[in-house]
Amino acid sequence: MPAVFLKDRSLLFVSGAEAQSFLQNLITTDIAALGADEARPGALLTPQGKILFDFMIWQDRDGYTIETDAGQRDGLLKRLTMYKLRAAVTLAPSTEEGVTVSWGEDAEGARGSQGARGSQGSRGSQGALGSQGARDSRFAKAGVTLTRRAGRQGDGAEALYDALRIRHGIVTSGSDFALQDAFPHDVLMDFNGGLSFRKGCYVGQEVVSRMQHRGTARRRVVTVSAATDLPGTGTEITAAGKPVGTLGSVDGGNGLAIVRIDRAGAAMAAGTPLLAGDTPVSLVLPAWSGLVFPASADEASA
Repeated sequence: MPAVFLKDRSLLFVSGAEAQSFLQNLITTDIAALGADEARPGALLTPQGKILFDFMIWQDRDGYTIETDAGQRDGLLKRLTMYKLRAAVTLAPSTEEGVTVSWGEDAEGARGSQGARGSQGSRGSQGALGSQGARDSRFAKAGVTLTRRAGRQGDGAEALYDALRIRHGIVTSGSDFALQDAFPHDVLMDFNGGLSFRKGCYVGQEVVSRMQHRGTARRRVVTVSAATDLPGTGTEITAAGKPVGTLGSVDGGNGLAIVRIDRAGAAMAAGTPLLAGDTPVSLVLPAWSGLVFPASADEASA
């Protein structure tokens, strides 16, 4: 399987004696539970509980590497700097651009042949975990071994990675949801290791904890399929003329969407066709989430 270079990803490093506590009190991810070679999703939320920045994070020797969209990095760095105050923390962008993702035999081969972390000099040129890579916990939930490594270390087509994401119900901001418009539950962070309900307070924690305990999350990621090519990203999905959700990433007849599962479930139970524009579609919740469509409003609020 391929190794794909994602040119629009950027890295920054968080290090120092208080790096763990600094991040633990800010972001959704439980940093203390992060495995040594594990990359988990995370987010910095607004006080209202919506995703302000989203990223992947993993351990990197004396600190942590954060991988985010290139367009978000400077804003995220500025926001983290604002929270830093007098904490013993160093924040620094990487000099290396882009990230390579590998899966299947390429992922295992890269890890086996590269050995331990860090044989080169500076953090900026070496990147996270050296050439070894960190395993993406989102794909692990779906039974796929995928690693993330700094810099260009492959030449596979980016469309291959997008197709893999779509197949397994793994979203990305920009293509699948807008920042400051989605809650972590909307993008399945409560199931993929990116949202902690046990570690204590962080920005927006009260809102997402209330959603969790009351079971009020209604918007969820689904995979979308059609007998023909799907229309473009941003197309509305409807049932009997009423909106259910919006298409995100599209790969031919397959795609992702964030939908109201109560409305979609009721439509499916009643045999009402679901349409993306004028195209009939089927919706499936990712198997790794364990979620099912509620068949009625009463079931949705149970």
